Amino acid sequence: MKKSSWWEFGIERAVQLAGVSAIVFVILILLFLIRESVPGFADVSPGELLGERWYPTEGRYGLLPLIAGSLLVVLGAAVMALPLGLATAIFVAEVSPRWAREVLKPLIEVLAGIPSVVLGFIGMLVLAPSVRILTGAPTGLTAFTGSLLLALMALPTIVSVAEDAIDAVPKSYRDGALALGATRWQTTWRVVLPAARSGILTAMMLGIGRAIGETMTVMMVTGNAARIPKRIGDLFYPVRTMTATIAAEMGEVAQASTHYHVLFVIGISLFLISFLINLAAAIVVFRQARRSERVLS
Repeated sequence: MKKSSWWEFGIERAVQLAGVSAIVFVILILLFLIRESVPGFADVSPGELLGERWYPTEGRYGLLPLIAGSLLVVLGAAVMALPLGLATAIFVAEVSPRWAREVLKPLIEVLAGIPSVVLGFIGMLVLAPSVRILTGAPTGLTAFTGSLLLALMALPTIVSVAEDAIDAVPKSYRDGALALGATRWQTTWRVVLPAARSGILTAMMLGIGRAIGETMTVMMVTGNAARIPKRIGDLFYPVRTMTATIAAEMGEVAQASTHYHVLFVIGISLFLISFLINLAAAIVVFRQARRSERVLS
């Protein structure tokens, strides 16, 4: 076998090993979470796990306040980040001149490298007092503050991936639409965006996934009050998220205690939520790809 053939063979096997190892690592993480969370399901009944109070020192392990707080913060971030991220991606890819794009895209990607603890620190010192003054809330450490910071953290991912998807649409699509008399905006809205739909959806799912898994920022700025938000106004009150609970309590809990295992129940719940979101996105992207293949054929 020639030297080049050996080289290609080695590269192929390395890529295969990397792909298989990623799947193996995910499976091992899931098995570890299951092993550590099973005693939690055994010690605490499903009714107690679905309770409305999280107070481990009194033996209360209700997860509903944590789940509701996480959903409120993430949904608030999604409402702010998704339209703004898509609009920014459209501007960078379709509207801005080439020199501006070469400046804007690296700046946007640099934002993704800012440590979450730095953003949380800025949120505590700058954003939280401003939210308290502007909204009249008792404290600035609220779900709204957490949503603002999570939206800021998700934006670079959404903009970068969506811009790449829009830029990957063939130029012939744009030229054909313009030749038929469409305006630039009609071309972007009715031709380019539908063609890049799968990539844009992937960008949105990645951004939401970043928001769901964030820990330090929400722990620093959401107030960490385990309460169930029941109305839209509760967006301006403190909440407690699942990730913040694990980060705040895992280091101090007694190993192999009920509290310890219930924290792993929270972890496996987060794992399943992230998995379901990614699965839904993959299904939509797959259906879109199949639909595109049928149209082309």
